[in-house]
Amino acid sequence: MKHSRSLGFDRFSGLYLWLVIIVVFALWQDQFAAAATARTIAGQQSIAGMLALALLVPLACGTFDLSVGSVANFATVNAVLFINNGWPWPVAAAFAVLISFVIGAVNALVVVRLHVSSFITTLGIGSMVTAMQVVVTGNTQPAYPLNESWAAFTNHTIFGFQVVFVYFLLAALILWWVLAHTPVGRYLYAIGSSAEAARLSGLRVGGFVGSSLIASATIAGVAGVMAASLTGPSLTYGSGYLLPAFAAAFLGSTQLVPGRFNVWGTVIAILVLATGVQGLQLAYPQAQWLQPMFSGGALVVAVAVAVGRQRAGEERKRKRLSRTLTRRETDHAKNTQRLAG
Repeated sequence: MKHSRSLGFDRFSGLYLWLVIIVVFALWQDQFAAAATARTIAGQQSIAGMLALALLVPLACGTFDLSVGSVANFATVNAVLFINNGWPWPVAAAFAVLISFVIGAVNALVVVRLHVSSFITTLGIGSMVTAMQVVVTGNTQPAYPLNESWAAFTNHTIFGFQVVFVYFLLAALILWWVLAHTPVGRYLYAIGSSAEAARLSGLRVGGFVGSSLIASATIAGVAGVMAASLTGPSLTYGSGYLLPAFAAAFLGSTQLVPGRFNVWGTVIAILVLATGVQGLQLAYPQAQWLQPMFSGGALVVAVAVAVGRQRAGEERKRKRLSRTLTRRETDHAKNTQRLAG
């Protein structure tokens, strides 16, 4: 029990790394220590954070969704086009999310019913979604809607922070509750641990895997609508968020509950990655390669650490099992000798 409550490096390395990054860049770059930097990081990374949350749901049950970037981008474009065509923005936003839901249902159908790998399915569907985006826009970026309430939806500030960051934290809170405190979350983690064992225990594995893909696409659609209000339409931003989102999800799996994809570990990872990138961009403002380099390196390191911990855990289980068997054999031998005597 003491170990689970400790602030050990094995569970909170991200927080210690975050503190080190803040101190280093605060000493290196004077403008980094300004409050505006924290607000910028919070606002800019909310969309990547939402996509990381979207990925968490299928990852919890051992499924990949590589279409979240394309789905979010498509939702952004759809919301803007609907508003520009005279739709009230809440209706436009809801319909854009509904389209994302349908895309998730298609992913689920192909993976569950046709038994195609989630990796291949979502990669292919994501490419098709990008193609549909080109068709509906004519490959021309739509204009940002001239609507004050639409802009205020994400750009309104609370204590100096854009409200989009509050939306991200609320989404994280809801998803944390679902994954950590409901049977659905326990079932998803059980499937991710061993789909066959979950199936033998009576769980409808296909149903939960399909639902996770639908939830992932829907959350990505919400992220896309938020991006449409926050920064306006873009035809290409989605693919750029995919790597940071995966990096945050995998790095988050090394935090708080090592070996398990978890919400607050992912939130910590998003902030750590964003702070590092922001500090480097202040130091080298012309280096456009910094974010993909930093995120890619973090993803490789996070996966390596996660795999290493998994192997170490399996080795510990093997040793415990070996000790147990040895002890039983010893006890059996002693009992045999006692009975013989």
